[in-house]
Amino acid sequence: MTLLVNEIFCSIQGESLEAGRPCVFVRLSGCNLRCSYCDTRYAFEGGRAMTIDEIEKSVRSYGINLVEITGGEPLLQAETPLLARRFLEDKMELLVETNGSLDIDIIDRRCIRVVDVKCPSSNEALKNDPENAGRLTANDQLKFVIQNRQDYCYAKEFIGSRWGNSPPCPILFSPVLSSLNPAMLASWILADRLDVRLQLQLHKIIWPGRDRGV
Repeated sequence: MTLLVNEIFCSIQGESLEAGRPCVFVRLSGCNLRCSYCDTRYAFEGGRAMTIDEIEKSVRSYGINLVEITGGEPLLQAETPLLARRFLEDKMELLVETNGSLDIDIIDRRCIRVVDVKCPSSNEALKNDPENAGRLTANDQLKFVIQNRQDYCYAKEFIGSRWGNSPPCPILFSPVLSSLNPAMLASWILADRLDVRLQLQLHKIIWPGRDRGV
């Protein structure tokens, strides 16, 4: 049983509520979406076939307990739930980042599932799995990548129409830094008094221009 791995690397967690912490990233190859602002197109193809034991050994070599499985889209690979379970059984703190187009309940709810909701500017909003809204737990995080005012309004309506002021998990709003000034997004959030967290991609601020995780 193998997974197609694009890269394994150690870095500062740049997104999620764990931003700022050292983290080992397991980036799996392949994605079913083609978002307009994607910054990991190199993960669409290629990679190295690795067993779960090999992946675990590589991750453990860094001596860090926080791990993120990402992509691409990690839920496309049939062995991803088994990999996640291995990390959990090893008492690692695990995040799984997914684009929100697939059933998130194939992943153990003990991990932190960081779930995207694609907004209109991504050109993939029709691919969102609407059932995922009902699968979220308090342990999860819901993320909206926002490129313009239309995306912001879409995200605001998405949250309000489903949960009002009581979403089931933390909500993250992340601006596309090349297109939307974070100060503008902050002003919209403040004006509407939204109970969301403005999230900047910390790794891009620390290492501007770096294309890959390694």
